[in-house]
Amino acid sequence: MTKDTIIKKTDTTSPLSVGSTIEGKVVARDRSSLFVDLGIHGTGIIYGREFYAVKDVVKNLEIGDKVYGKIVELENDEGYKELSLRDATKEISWQRLKELKDSGQIVTVKITCVNKGGLLTTLDGLQAFLPVSQLAPEHYPRVADADKQKILKELQKFIGKSLEVKVLDLLAEENKLILSEKAKSEEKTKEALKNYKRGDVVEGEITGIADFGAFIKFPMPANSENEQIEGLIHISELDWQLVENPVEVVKVGESVKAQIININNNQVFLSLKSLKTNPWEEIEKQYKKGDAIKGKVTKFSAFGAFVELAPKIRGLCHISEFESKEKMEEAMKIGETYDFTVLAIEPKDHRMSLKLVK
Repeated sequence: MTKDTIIKKTDTTSPLSVGSTIEGKVVARDRSSLFVDLGIHGTGIIYGREFYAVKDVVKNLEIGDKVYGKIVELENDEGYKELSLRDATKEISWQRLKELKDSGQIVTVKITCVNKGGLLTTLDGLQAFLPVSQLAPEHYPRVADADKQKILKELQKFIGKSLEVKVLDLLAEENKLILSEKAKSEEKTKEALKNYKRGDVVEGEITGIADFGAFIKFPMPANSENEQIEGLIHISELDWQLVENPVEVVKVGESVKAQIININNNQVFLSLKSLKTNPWEEIEKQYKKGDAIKGKVTKFSAFGAFVELAPKIRGLCHISEFESKEKMEEAMKIGETYDFTVLAIEPKDHRMSLKLVK
């Protein structure tokens, strides 16, 4: 708190006005009023609804205690300056929170409630929100199918627990206070990532699986505390073949080698498939448009039938080749092998379009 933001009771230079926050000392009280010595500025009073709004605070105040009040009336009929302890406390809290944000100081909060978007808590008496996206990697809910109810269930485990956070953003006008848990380790991660670049190969452990990919932890370089960096292997980077569920390729606890393909905003993105031979390069050499090819039907979808042509290579026989999905399922059976004609090959996009030979 700076002298510029609070008018001291001995301050003769700062003019008083409605809305000013002023420091004073409790000098008297009764059942519904609190009297505050404002020094050369006279005496302030907190009463009526302003008194009852902070009665839980007032009951713990003793004669001589220092308080801050916001002036709501410069002089009432009895000559007192009417004060609001509630508004002053809130304003001071916002100012302190701004100082916390600017300094990057880490504070501890206790989680009181959750919703589908994150965790709720209070800081300096103000409600605060910790979004799921701002949780530390180790606390991020790893729900494979991204089911919102499952995510909510995972978040409920944090109720009553304390977390270390930083103030990420605050908008006093909108009464919004946003916290971040992962921000506390970002500087350390940022420094560690200076030792890595795109193309580097790291070895780490799969720590979690979600519907969009897998999380991998690998050691910070030359780190004596065994601290680790966590990155993401997107589902599209797990294998050259079409992956519908990451558990088809990796398992939690498994040790793997992965290649860094991007580092952005302290986030690391890695690839498993870049360390594997690209089977589409051989397919492009073997086949061209119009060639006959045999393939096994592996799955039906709204788009058509997926056909396995070689290990890790699937083509698509589009639904438009049939009158309807029912007709397609009548023409082919899952697990059976059929003759197809190659309609198009797009090796860069890992796609091959097929037509069933009837």
